[in-house]
Amino acid sequence: MDVNQITTFLGWCTAINMGVLAFATIFLFIFKDFAINAHSKLTGVSAAKLPTLYFSYIANYKIGILIFNFVPYIALTLMF
Repeated sequence: MDVNQITTFLGWCTAINMGVLAFATIFLFIFKDFAINAHSKLTGVSAAKLPTLYFSYIANYKIGILIFNFVPYIALTLMF
């Protein structure tokens, strides 16, 4: 693989992961009660703790996208 292919790959990874992040955020915003009830029953975590866990999940996923996809994409774009 050459640098252009890696740059293109990272760009698509960033776009796809941002789409997944947007979908998860919108889903949790619209179907908050359904998600809390379902996850509370499945995992045994109290319903009061789940909004905090959702927020942590979204924040950590966003940080992961930025560190592992977006920053290398920008670095390679600026370098070549």
